[in-house]
Amino acid sequence: MKNIAVIGAGTMGNGIAHTFAQSGFKVQLIDISEVSLKRGMNTIAKNLDRMVAKEKISEADKAKTLGNIQTYTNITKGVKSASLVVEAATENLDLKLKIFKELDEACPGDTILATNTSSISITQIGAVTSRPDMVIGMHFMNPVPIMKLVEIIRGYNTSDKVTNTIMELSKTLGKIPTEVNDYPGFVANRILMPMINEAIETLYNGVAGVSEIDTVMKLGMAHPMGPLQLADFIGLDVCLSILNVMYDGFKNPKYAPCPLLVNMVRAGKLGVKSGEGFYDYTESRKAEKIAKQFS
Repeated sequence: MKNIAVIGAGTMGNGIAHTFAQSGFKVQLIDISEVSLKRGMNTIAKNLDRMVAKEKISEADKAKTLGNIQTYTNITKGVKSASLVVEAATENLDLKLKIFKELDEACPGDTILATNTSSISITQIGAVTSRPDMVIGMHFMNPVPIMKLVEIIRGYNTSDKVTNTIMELSKTLGKIPTEVNDYPGFVANRILMPMINEAIETLYNGVAGVSEIDTVMKLGMAHPMGPLQLADFIGLDVCLSILNVMYDGFKNPKYAPCPLLVNMVRAGKLGVKSGEGFYDYTESRKAEKIAKQFS
């Protein structure tokens, strides 16, 4: 397995492309937007520069990694020689189903189709293809080049061969793959998102402020960042989407998103990427200043 196609040049997509390329794979990074591709490649270059500055890699390693990545705005051209495709588009069911139908038609018959979805059914995605046994979830954690975990989610029809192949491939990337079954939210987000939602409910109910909630979880539970800061980092729109998938999938009110979260997303307060969420990021990407709404 030498050629890896990655669909989507956003935060997760460029991180996945970076990780494969640094491990010696040839990567085809695909996005319909040339602007997104340029931004994604700039992000990869900046992240590699940080690694060079920390003496984790050499300038030659950086050049080799960047040389392993080619960019495409056309899916058909980008995937024609791919052994594996990893889809990392927006967390939207209709979009993912459309992409997988297109991939199924454009890819060679032996290409494994993986999705980086953090909550959507692998079985449902696989069902729109002619190769459901070769569709699998490969949920990387953000930031991809640093985080070790990869959730490997097998759909109802995913074969043992494909699962074993992706488990072993993940290890070659220096990751620790963990196999889970296909239920809404899988493991990571089934546990994480209710915690984040409960933190938002705690703020919504006036129990404590943003800084106080995050401080309790950082100092009391040894979390590297508080749940509200983490929500901003993930993207409040992404958090809402995952909660909605779990709420729809389980029909359990404990997964219902907090009204405050819903309203913030409607207002475009999405966290780091919009410049404001629970914290204000207009001057710094660090969670140092509480958003005016909560200060």
